[in-house]
This record gives sequence, C-alpha cells and structure tokens, in this order.
Amino acid sequence: MSGLGAMLLSGSGSKVLAGKPSPLAARPPTIPAKAKRVIFLFMHGGPSHLDTFDYKPRLHRENGQALPFAKPRVQFAKTGNLLKSPWAFSKHGQSGAWVSALFPKVASQADKLSFIKSLHGSNEAHGGALLKMHTGSDTFVRPSMGAWISYGLGSENPDLPSFITINPTLGHGGVQNFGSAFLPPIHQATRLGKRGQSVKGITIANLTNPDITGTVQKEQLAFLRKQNELQQARRGPSQALKARTDSFDLAFRMQSAAPDLMNLSTESKATKDLYGIGNDKTDNFGRQCLLARRLAESGVRFVQCSHGYWDQHSNLKEQHFKLAHEVDQPICGLLKDLEARGLLDETLVIWGGEFGRTPTAQGKDGRDHNPHAFTWWFAGGGTKPGVSYGETDEYGYYAANDKVHVHDLHATILYLLGIEHETLTYRHAGRDFRLTDVSGRVINEIIA
Repeated sequence: MSGLGAMLLSGSGSKVLAGKPSPLAARPPTIPAKAKRVIFLFMHGGPSHLDTFDYKPRLHRENGQALPFAKPRVQFAKTGNLLKSPWAFSKHGQSGAWVSALFPKVASQADKLSFIKSLHGSNEAHGGALLKMHTGSDTFVRPSMGAWISYGLGSENPDLPSFITINPTLGHGGVQNFGSAFLPPIHQATRLGKRGQSVKGITIANLTNPDITGTVQKEQLAFLRKQNELQQARRGPSQALKARTDSFDLAFRMQSAAPDLMNLSTESKATKDLYGIGNDKTDNFGRQCLLARRLAESGVRFVQCSHGYWDQHSNLKEQHFKLAHEVDQPICGLLKDLEARGLLDETLVIWGGEFGRTPTAQGKDGRDHNPHAFTWWFAGGGTKPGVSYGETDEYGYYAANDKVHVHDLHATILYLLGIEHETLTYRHAGRDFRLTDVSGRVINEIIA
C-alpha cells in the first residue's frame, strides 16, 4: 500500500471501533474539498446526447442525407443516413442551456447544471463501456469509482456503509461495476435491489436475524473476532478475513440505523409529490432519488441510482420518451430538495450513461452505440452552475473541441472531493494503481 491511501489509513482522523481503527472511518481530504459526497444518477444503456442536451441544427437540416465524413472504423452495428431528433430543443434559464422537450422539468433546473458535452470513451459495447465508466478500465478488473472514493475518504457515518448502489444491473460487467477488486473488500458497495426491481419496500439483504437478540449477536461477534485474530496469528494477516469481520461489525451497527433511514413513510406528502412518488410512471425512480438524498444526508459518501434500459436501436421516439418521463420529475425534485436543505453546495450530483448514440439511423427509428461523443452533467458540489464545456462536431458524432476522456471525468470528481487523482494509489501485484490509470486531467473550467 502506498500514496494517499497509506497516508490516510495511518492518519489521526481514524475512529476506533472494537479497539482497532475502522477502515471506513472518515478521513480528511488532502486538498481543499468542494464536495463531501456524491450522488451518481446512472442512465444504463446509453441515452442519446443528440436527443437530450446536445442540440445540432445541422443534423435537423440535413435529415436523411448521408454523413459527409467517415464513420468510425469499429462500429457496434450498421447505420445509414442522418436522423434528426424527434424532439424540439429550446434554451432555458439565464444560462441559455439547450435542452430538448424530453426533459422539461430538468430544463427548469438548467442554471444549476454544468454540462460536459465532449466526453469520449473507448468501447462500443455495453459491458466494456460500463466498466470503463465505473472503474476506469474496460479490459482488466479494477476497483470501482465508489470504492476508490470510500478507500480515500471513508464514511461520514460509522453506522452506515460508505458506498451504496440502488438497483444496479447485474449484467454488462455486473458486480465489477460496484466492486472493490484488489482494494480492501469493505469498500465495495452495499447493494439495494437490482435492475428492474421495485424500490418500494426494498431492504438490505440479511441485515437482521429475528431469532437472535442484539446481546447474543454482540457476544457472537466478539467470539468470532477473537477466533479470527488467533487464526491470523498462526497463518498471517488475511485481508479477506478482516474484511468479512469488518462487514459483520458494520452490519451489526446498521441494524439500528438503516431500517429507519430506508423508511420513506416518514417523509411528508409534499416531499413525496416533489419526487413523483405515488405516480405510476415516476414512483420507482422517485423512490431511488429520495432514498439517495436520505442516505447522502446521513453520511453515506457515494450513492448510485441506476435507471434504464436506454438502448434504443429501434423505437427511439417511443422508448426515450417513456424513460425520460420516468426520471425527469425525480431528478428535478432531487435537485430542488438538496438545494432547499442546504445540501447541494456540498453534494456533487452527476448524471450520464456509458456512451452516447449515433447521429446516423439504425433501421427506421433507432440509433447505434457511440462512445466517441456523449454528454454528462454535474450539479452542486463546487461546480460552476449554468456552464457548458466542450463541443462535438456539427452532427454530434465525435468529440471535437475541449475533449474530455473518462479519466478526465474521474480526475475531476476526485478533485471536487478533495483528492488529487495522481496520489490516490494502491500497490497491487508490484505496481501502484489508481482510478485514472496513468492519465487524466482536472476540468478546471467547470469548477467554481
């Protein structure tokens, strides 16, 4: 172990549980932090930047014509001529941000958003692209972004995990997208549900044992800890064994904190209405967003909400409308709620998918995968509100000006949390690893 991780684990900020430093103890940032926590709104499948936030007048004018330059050498599927967006774009807020009619409620929050319109990745397939976005690598098993942040900063609440993912996909990279790989396993995400599952009544699996009292559980954990210490004294330290014991200790503490936190019935009707809870279309993602706010407010360092499947190779108009309608009000409600509670300035909200879509049509009404250009936006957490950084070409096929790689995105997220990406390292298999591998630059232009 080396770099920031080793320095932080030996720092004076560690809290002590059961007589030993907690691996999730809150640790101070190494540079001034602008954000304390992250809420990641992940749109699984690749929403089309050309139909949401990246307005391309020329694409509209030349609808049906051939693309006037070469398509990428490697493509996921065959596409034809240019396809204009079925939705009208208009400017919103004092910033004049272009947003399509797909997101009328998010558009009302345009002056809170910081758009990055020149993102590009390296993989045309969902699995590789998800891994690249979540771990920084599409070819090797690496720790996820949430795990790196947990490792670097710990949790603000000793009775809750530092990293929680809600309704993640178990395909397209699966658990690697929220795993810890070679980092201590305590930093992997606690999973709530899975893709397609209702969030209503969702629980943390195996959190409680109704047949054993808290006193007995505490005695069992003490006995287990002692046996593990004897085992490691005989055979040497075991990271996996320590992580298992740490997870048991955390689960024991969570039994009192987590159930009330996940009980949304304590929220007012006005708050539920703000998120669209109770509406058939918006209820599920609304519950995710409200739960994310409650978790972040209670000290969970990194919360991910996942929604999708935004993969419209056909039926783009019908399916993108349906999907956008499901998330538009909940996202707007989340931003309004965070601001009203004084949390937005210290909470970084990020929105995006694993890639964009092509300006050329697949079939009659679809778009293919496009890792060469796509849009994300940030809100709060020390970002400049109402700005747009980077540009794609006139058709939106390639990132063209002020290009932003996935590593740059990760470097910027870490910087906002008070971590220099080049110093957040972990020694494994003879080399130092980091989330941004051997590259990455901070996008200072979007930082307040």
